Amino acid sequence: MTRTVTALVVTYHTGPRLLECLHALKGDPDVTAIVIANNGNPPGMQAWLTGFVASTPKARQLDLPNPGFGAGINAAARLAASDHLLVINPDCVIKRGALGPMVKALESAKSPAIAGGRIFDLQGREERGARRETLTLPRALGFGRWTLHHLPPPPGPVPVGSITGAFFLVRTQDFEALGGFDEGYFIHVEDADICRRALEAGGSVIYVPGAGALHYGSTSDVASDIVTQHKAKSLARYFRKFARAPLERLIVELAIPFIGLALRLRR
Repeated sequence: MTRTVTALVVTYHTGPRLLECLHALKGDPDVTAIVIANNGNPPGMQAWLTGFVASTPKARQLDLPNPGFGAGINAAARLAASDHLLVINPDCVIKRGALGPMVKALESAKSPAIAGGRIFDLQGREERGARRETLTLPRALGFGRWTLHHLPPPPGPVPVGSITGAFFLVRTQDFEALGGFDEGYFIHVEDADICRRALEAGGSVIYVPGAGALHYGSTSDVASDIVTQHKAKSLARYFRKFARAPLERLIVELAIPFIGLALRLRR
C-alpha cells in the first residue's frame, strides 16, 4: 500500500535555510504534500514563499498570527489529507530516503506511535536532542542521564523516552488521538510533552538511526534572551503538568524559580 506523507513546516523569520528545507522536501518523492505555517517573515521571504507555493503543486501556505510552534503545527495538520505527518523544522534539511525507514518503523509500533530520525549538525555530529530518555525533573537538574547522543548509534530502530520535534514522523490518526501538540507551550518542550503522552497512553516512541537530516539550528531571527524565557516557561509548564503526587508537586514549585537561572548559566 502506498503511504502518503504531508510535511508540516512552521517558519518565523527563519532566514535562507528555509529555502534549503523546502527545496529538499519538494524534491523528495516520498513527500506527497507540504503545508507551510507562516508565522511571520520579512517581505522578501514572504514574496519567495508565495512564488515557491505557486510553482510547487504539492505545497500550500497557511498565514498565521504567530500562535507558537505547536499551534502552528496543529493548524497545518488540519489541512493535511495524508495518512502520515512529517514534522520538520524550517532549518532542517531531510536526507533523501529518510522517510522509508520511519514509515516502516511505525508499521509495527504500538499506537499512538512517534518515530524520530537521526539529525546531524554541520560537523556531521549527531545532535544531542535526537534521542533522549523521558524528561523528568531530576534529569533536568542533572541527576541522571537525559540525552543519549553520546552512546553508539543502534543498528536499527529502538524505543526511547523522547525524540526531537525538529524531525519526526507520526501517523495522522495517532496525532489526532493525542490531540496534537499542547498549545500551552509557545516554543520548546512540546516535543517532550507529546512523547510522554504517547507513552502514557500505551504507545511507542522510536528512534530510527537510518533516517537522517541536517539541522542548522538557531537560525530564527529572535533574541537569545527571549528564547531562554520561553524555554523556562515551557519547562515550568511541563513539570507542573506531569507532577503527580503532592510531594512531587511541591518539589517542582520549589525548583521552578531556578530553571531560568540554570538556562542562563548554561548559555
